[in-house]
Amino acid sequence: MSNALLVMDVQQAIVDIVDIGDDVDSTYLPRLRKAIDGARASGIPVIYVVIALRPGFPEVGTRNRALAAIARAGLYTEGAPGTEIHPEVAPRPGDVVVTKRRASAFSGSDLDVVLRARGIDSLVLTGIATSAVVLSTLCQANDLDFDLTVLADACLDTDPEVHHVLIDRLFPQWADVVTVDDWVKGITPR
Repeated sequence: MSNALLVMDVQQAIVDIVDIGDDVDSTYLPRLRKAIDGARASGIPVIYVVIALRPGFPEVGTRNRALAAIARAGLYTEGAPGTEIHPEVAPRPGDVVVTKRRASAFSGSDLDVVLRARGIDSLVLTGIATSAVVLSTLCQANDLDFDLTVLADACLDTDPEVHHVLIDRLFPQWADVVTVDDWVKGITPR
């Protein structure tokens, strides 16, 4: 089985929105960095997924409440300040960055093509927010028959209660749910 670590929507503006207290800066990003470093040390590809919408938001329909709200606020336009991946977990040369147009990492992106071209059939999911990109990607990846792992403490949501319900009750139905420490201990350095 060939794995990839997906780092999803960990963009500066998104980190700024969910920065409740100092959790994001003091604990979340270092934990995520540990997962990224562990993946790299084990030869597991790290694939970054970002949301970026075209100027004028032609891909946003009025019936899509979440994206319509983003468009009204003028957020996540391609190349706009804040759309860059947070510098603490930024990609390195050779890492793939995939741009999506919807909540799921697969929607409006070439992620499936990138994964299939590399023979990847197992995904390790991380990102912000648990109730958005992680949930949507998990559902779609499950339907696409990927083997799935979610790093519980490398996912973050603006609503801690929703995060815990998803991590504790829903996600274990479709994926292995583990901590970053346990996952890193279980992967083999090359």
